[in-house]
Amino acid sequence: MIIDAHLHCSGAESGDDVLRSLDEARVDVGVLLAPFLSEGFSLDDAASLQRANEHLARLVRGREDRLAGFAVVDPRDPKAPLNLRHAIETLGLVGAKMVPTGWYPYDADVQPVFAEARRLGIPLLFHSGIFIDGRSGRFCRPTFFEALRDHPGLKVCLAHLGWPWVDEAIAVGLIDRIVGVPADDCMFRFDISFGPPPPYRKEALGRALEVLGPDLLQFGSDCFLPCSGADIAERMGWVHALLDELGVDADARRRIWGGTAAAWLGHDASAAARGTSTAWTFPAADRPPDDTADRPADEPASRPLRLRDVCC
Repeated sequence: MIIDAHLHCSGAESGDDVLRSLDEARVDVGVLLAPFLSEGFSLDDAASLQRANEHLARLVRGREDRLAGFAVVDPRDPKAPLNLRHAIETLGLVGAKMVPTGWYPYDADVQPVFAEARRLGIPLLFHSGIFIDGRSGRFCRPTFFEALRDHPGLKVCLAHLGWPWVDEAIAVGLIDRIVGVPADDCMFRFDISFGPPPPYRKEALGRALEVLGPDLLQFGSDCFLPCSGADIAERMGWVHALLDELGVDADARRRIWGGTAAAWLGHDASAAARGTSTAWTFPAADRPPDDTADRPADEPASRPLRLRDVCC
């Protein structure tokens, strides 16, 4: 089971296009984020975010076996808890993405939307770390998210390993492990979509694996739809190459490629890691090969690593 746990919608994609791209990349399940960075949508415009969530709901409807739709809300909006409830209970989305820009995760006025997310029992994805498009990352330091511990039971993913504050992100994630909380019940896990520029990637991922282990790490391409399957596969190739360099074993790879995200989404992580999830079933011929299988020399793992121009 391979889950891409970080895919951006733009509003220009169709459901069939998305499935075609996932099939080309040999990805089983895609976590799709409602558009908020493309023309016509803005984090500062609550009405546009409602339109974005409605677009995503239409896109994933009837495709829930392959697509998990995450609403985007601005927690500064007093109506954000109601908007989130509508997105989940009426539109049928299954999680939410938030980006701290102009607010800190510990601000009192954003806590109601976190409380509503806890009540709804949904997974949350946050941008963490620096932005590379000129916006200030000062709101997104990993330690600021410790305030979410006031809402026990939340299942949170911090994107990009919090780079450049990777050690800080690891420290935030380590707390539950120190006191013996099982991995699937931990509040924090981290997607390894590439906030770090290429020279930092091996060090960042290696340190996270050594301290947190693969149970709190999950793959996300951070691709922007519509895109080709080759675009997603290229980012998968970057991860393949790093895991090869770090000597990561097959069980840990299966956890990173699918098991951690499956648990975060509320599915059976062990079944997903084996590729036998009852919630997500695929014909054997369509199932992606095991990560340890030999890859042709021209697959993305052999290409030079590049820095994206956007991350969120």
